[in-house]
Amino acid sequence: MGATYPDLYAAIAVHSGLACGAADDLISAFAAMRHGGSPNSSASDDTSAGPGDRPPLPTIVFHGDRDTIVNPRNADHVITRSMRATNWQTKVRRGQVPGGHAYTCTIHADANGQAILEQWCIHGAGHAWSGGSPAGSYTDPRGPDAAKEMLRFFRDHPAVARDTKSANYESSR
Repeated sequence: MGATYPDLYAAIAVHSGLACGAADDLISAFAAMRHGGSPNSSASDDTSAGPGDRPPLPTIVFHGDRDTIVNPRNADHVITRSMRATNWQTKVRRGQVPGGHAYTCTIHADANGQAILEQWCIHGAGHAWSGGSPAGSYTDPRGPDAAKEMLRFFRDHPAVARDTKSANYESSR
């Protein structure tokens, strides 16, 4: 949705999913899930990969490195499709949830130091929501807490008017 309608979203989050345009039908979706979609595949309505005047949409991605349902390479593809600029400042942060999973968080910041892309690789996690309730299905309470980090990321990237139509709308509110 964010790739197709970037003027409607301030930021996007993906957890254990595919990049926009990774599949065109059910068969290619299952192939992308199993083997990792191509970072260069493109759907006709995908605006995230092509050059353009607008900066990439801020994106945060979570994926377990032991996911056997959706290949973890898909997380790499989500980030790769968003990286149009070449002057990224990249830093890697490693940590571990007390009594839980270790993780690696790779942050790509723009020239001003604003974190635009975050990729969280949860070591030892399978296909489950990271930090979810132990009572849930497809949840992993051993974290890190994906919902908390996504909310932080969204707060760090508030909605701003991106074009004249949006600016007129914002100014009329």
